Amino acid sequence: MTEPLRVAATEFARNFARYQDEAISAKVISVTSHGRVVGAYLSASELAHYETLKRKEREILTVGELDEETLSAIRDAEYGSIPK
Repeated sequence: MTEPLRVAATEFARNFARYQDEAISAKVISVTSHGRVVGAYLSASELAHYETLKRKEREILTVGELDEETLSAIRDAEYGSIPK
């Protein structure tokens, strides 16, 4: 995963439209204040991914209840790879 773009809060606020467009390719823009990250701006696709992860965060799966598609995905998974 690439390092997110880091932008000072004042720069981000003054040039919001620019960073809004830039988020489409950068995916995540870290907003800093005095050299420390205070927040972030996510592209729409990254926000959707985040929301999906948050929904699944508390989901409990029992192996016996998994469908064949999920079992197949687990069997075929490779460590360290991220599905697209």
